[in-house]
Amino acid sequence: MEDTIYAPSSAIGGAIAIIRISGTKAEQTKALFDRDPTQRPRELVHARLRKNGELIDDCMAVYFPAPNSYTGEDMIELNVHGGMQTVQRVLGALATLGFRPAECGEFTKRAFLNGKMDLSAAEAVMDVINADAEQSLKSALAQLQGSVKREIASVETLLLDALSGIDAAIDYPDEAEADTLEALPESLTSAIARVDAMINQARRGRVLRDGLRVAIVGRPNVGKSSLMNALLGNDRAIVTAIAGTTRDIIDEKVSMDGVPVRLIDTAGIREANDEAEKIGVDRARDAIKGADVVCLVLDGSVRLTNEDEALLQQTSGSTRIVLLNKCDLPQECEYKQDAIRVSAKTGEGLAELQQNILALAAPERADGTIITNERHIRALELALNALRDATTADELDCAATDVKNALHHLGSITGTDVDTTVIDRIFKRFCVGK
Repeated sequence: MEDTIYAPSSAIGGAIAIIRISGTKAEQTKALFDRDPTQRPRELVHARLRKNGELIDDCMAVYFPAPNSYTGEDMIELNVHGGMQTVQRVLGALATLGFRPAECGEFTKRAFLNGKMDLSAAEAVMDVINADAEQSLKSALAQLQGSVKREIASVETLLLDALSGIDAAIDYPDEAEADTLEALPESLTSAIARVDAMINQARRGRVLRDGLRVAIVGRPNVGKSSLMNALLGNDRAIVTAIAGTTRDIIDEKVSMDGVPVRLIDTAGIREANDEAEKIGVDRARDAIKGADVVCLVLDGSVRLTNEDEALLQQTSGSTRIVLLNKCDLPQECEYKQDAIRVSAKTGEGLAELQQNILALAAPERADGTIITNERHIRALELALNALRDATTADELDCAATDVKNALHHLGSITGTDVDTTVIDRIFKRFCVGK
């Protein structure tokens, strides 16, 4: 990390663009200004930026000396006018100082390597940027503030205490305290329960990052597209009285009580009349398999058809909500059990539907420790398997190995025990400037 790097850390094309410089030679940026921002650390300084005497921009600059900066290195941030030409000229001026353009995620990677944040918090940076619903943002901010690290650290402390007792018993079997070995099963049981609880919550909490997939399915003309439009609050899907109007998947995001939800409108499922409709029906069936929640729409104004019966059977193994649509019309449908009456036309029942969707698959709270990262979930699952192996180990040295394996997997979440290739792969997914 000897190079000094630079990159835009905001969008280009607005009123203001932010350009970030970090590294041991960041202070040399002052050579471009008519006022020295390094004389007033952590204060915005108005300065004119010039290259070879030519005015490039009238801007603001702020200097953050190491280690009290985002990256832990000397840093300067420039607030310049956001036009493409201005930004390009500023970047060109920085290049003349011997700095190099930053790689994807390199600023946050340096923050991690310099101990400014753990790996789980570093990964949360992009989750904060990408959050498109209130609960998603709350969860990402909690992780950015170290909620995952604190939870993992508490389990690690429990396991390290247990491991020290095991190691002492192996090295000094005659002097090993009986209560140390007697406490081992309880310690492992407690650690298993806490890791298992994190995994169970993570399976629901993952929707805060990726969005809850809700497939709206049913036979043609039951009102699926109208229901989709009503939930979105706009006419996204085409609605006609002609059966089979929807031929392909329509996937749109909406926020329900602060939780990101991906509504998937599907083609009406029936025996297809042509090749295009057949493809749409096949995709609808695939959507059922991949959905977190399946909303099966029945037409409440008519009796059940054979196609309805087939779909009730087909979706019986899914996390399912049955909807009796068109409740504003006289009701003829004989299906009654566990169904929600809705009207895409009047909006009746839509609030109840949203509450039921969230109750089935979304986390209750987002202000606690919720694991949303797939990599973290996998590491927790591996740690859980290792701990379960430790409880059945016949020898103490085998139990010690299993506990160490669990600690390794937990450490891979926070970055205390993680391969450099994993670190590189994580930060390559970041955008430049972050």
